[in-house]
Amino acid sequence: MTEHDRQTPAPARAPGLLRVRMARGSAPWLLPAFALVLVLAAASAAVPALLFAAVAAGALALALVWFFRDPDRVAAGAGFACAADGVVQSIDDQSDGRTRVAVFMNPLNVHVNRAPLEGAVTRIEHRPGGFRPAFDKDSERNERVIWTFQTEIGEVTVVQIAGAMVRRIVPYLTEGKQVEKGQRIGLIRFGSRVDVYLPAGVAPAVEVGQKVRAGETRLDRD
Repeated sequence: MTEHDRQTPAPARAPGLLRVRMARGSAPWLLPAFALVLVLAAASAAVPALLFAAVAAGALALALVWFFRDPDRVAAGAGFACAADGVVQSIDDQSDGRTRVAVFMNPLNVHVNRAPLEGAVTRIEHRPGGFRPAFDKDSERNERVIWTFQTEIGEVTVVQIAGAMVRRIVPYLTEGKQVEKGQRIGLIRFGSRVDVYLPAGVAPAVEVGQKVRAGETRLDRD
């Protein structure tokens, strides 16, 4: 587990001081947004009308901070941990006996995804594709990253699927790395979907329409 992933108590801080962890891979969006705010604010001294533009840019920058937030999580105590924040979109039986649990993330959800079980990353496959809305049936042809984990109960697959506004999936790990349950594995920028394939014989504990949290919500039942 990386230093970034360790669950440690938050340091003491003065009342009212906000501490927000930003997701890895967010800098290409956050830095230009805040730079624009500073430029417009400085220019407004000479052109007062630019103050309104600076305020609008500031609102956009804060929205990006909200989107790219990356809160610490304590992993579910037993079974599979959910890989994504969001709402369970579908639960489908597969021809090989597995069960696919698809979680849709809207732009207000945390978009850092997490490993469902402890194990090793044996394969990371990137497949280029389109950018249909993640809730659309045609999203099956969207760009995606397919993770294969070797765990104590066998292979487990997690699929990060790009959505309509997404142009990049950012993996945090490489093949061969060990991973702990609930550890951060990557980021999908903006609305998207994450599928977890439960092995044959493992029954889901969630239901369609249920809100779930990455790392904390248990996906399977005893």
